Amino acid sequence: MIRQNQKYLNSLQVILDMLMIVVAFLAAYYVRFFIMKDGIITLEFIRNFLPILLMLPVYFILYSVFDLYHSRRIKPFAQEIYSILVANLLGFLILTLGLFFFDLSDFSRYNLGLFLIFNIGGTLFERGCIRYLLRHYRKRGFNLKHCLVVGTSPTTAQLLDKIKAHPYWGYNILGIIRSDGRKSSVFGGYPILGNVEDLPHILTKYYADIVMIATDENSAEQLGTLLKVCETSGVKTHIIPYYHKYVPAKPYIDDLDGLPIIDTRHVPLDNPFCSFLKRAFDIAFSLVAIFLISPLLIFCAVMIKCSSPGPILFKQERVGANRKSFWMYKFRSMRVQTDEEEKDKWTTKDDPRKTWWGSFMRRTSIDELPQFFNVLKGEMSVVGPRPERPYFVEKFKQEVPRYMIKHQVRPGITGWAQVNGYRGDTSIEDRIAHDLYYIENWTLSFDFKIILMTLWSGFINKNAY
Repeated sequence: MIRQNQKYLNSLQVILDMLMIVVAFLAAYYVRFFIMKDGIITLEFIRNFLPILLMLPVYFILYSVFDLYHSRRIKPFAQEIYSILVANLLGFLILTLGLFFFDLSDFSRYNLGLFLIFNIGGTLFERGCIRYLLRHYRKRGFNLKHCLVVGTSPTTAQLLDKIKAHPYWGYNILGIIRSDGRKSSVFGGYPILGNVEDLPHILTKYYADIVMIATDENSAEQLGTLLKVCETSGVKTHIIPYYHKYVPAKPYIDDLDGLPIIDTRHVPLDNPFCSFLKRAFDIAFSLVAIFLISPLLIFCAVMIKCSSPGPILFKQERVGANRKSFWMYKFRSMRVQTDEEEKDKWTTKDDPRKTWWGSFMRRTSIDELPQFFNVLKGEMSVVGPRPERPYFVEKFKQEVPRYMIKHQVRPGITGWAQVNGYRGDTSIEDRIAHDLYYIENWTLSFDFKIILMTLWSGFINKNAY
């Protein structure tokens, strides 16, 4: 039933998308020639409209290629927005090239531009409305996927917590299949329906769309049997591996002559083009930023000199990409110290070493601005994991699992952990978890998002001392 409903939803989505393309063109045509009233209609309406009709199959293919017709229960809307933007820009490029190739040079350029804007805006609005309605009805118990969960492990408990926290995913847990020797009849607030050996009988008794297998390493040998039982019953199977903490959410899987190889730490920035793109953006952004904030830099330099004796800039050894050390620049916010005094001390809320102007700079992150010069030198990036001092790197790599993975990319002035509040005296484990998420899910649009979050709320932070 769920699969059938999904087919109906996909068909409806295709119809709405194609209809939106037509409506966007008609709206653009009306605005261009009947509201703006400064254009001359050089082509009759049907010759204007025909290229759009011929483009409908192209847009359908592009939307399909960019995964816009798969289930979006657990996909973030930002990912859908990105796909819509890219698909529409490519479609617009193909349309423009087609008009040029068929010598339709009289086609209104304003009409084309308005069509692009209206189509993107209309599609985003349409998709947003559908997403909202589906989530609303799933919360009310409609359009649900009925699930059985195999396993009574910590992974199972984590899965159940996430499903409870996101009711709009529409997963209805029918019950739990016990995978250990526990005697209780409830796990995570859901009834235990039986043991793993009872799964064939349970599948005949309960209608399930999905069987989620979340067993631990002690039950791994049962996986083949569980899959065979589910396939025999015609039930879709999802596996939540017990080793999920060691692999990224989007693992890179290679094919070794039919043998799948999982890369446990796929880093998008290992791709030369992605690396070049990020570096080019860093240079351009830093040059513009330095030009715009140059009056502030001069003002800060004067205030530092007025507030305490000593140099304007403070440089400190930090560990960067590939575990190489570099000197990171900051505006000096404390009294002058020896290397021994500052190498292994955290800054605290009422730290007596801070100057009065230094306290303000640290609270507003103004002291970090000279790091744009580190970016230009290639030692840092605008966005990335924050670099740490060698003393703490040596300390944390022994205490915090996966800590050293952050050094596979350039450190940043701001980062995903920082805009989520993990600055100063906060959990190192949570900070590293956010850093790893950024490393494994990097896109240029993700960098833009973090920069905007920094500008919006990241400068003043209660944890920045």
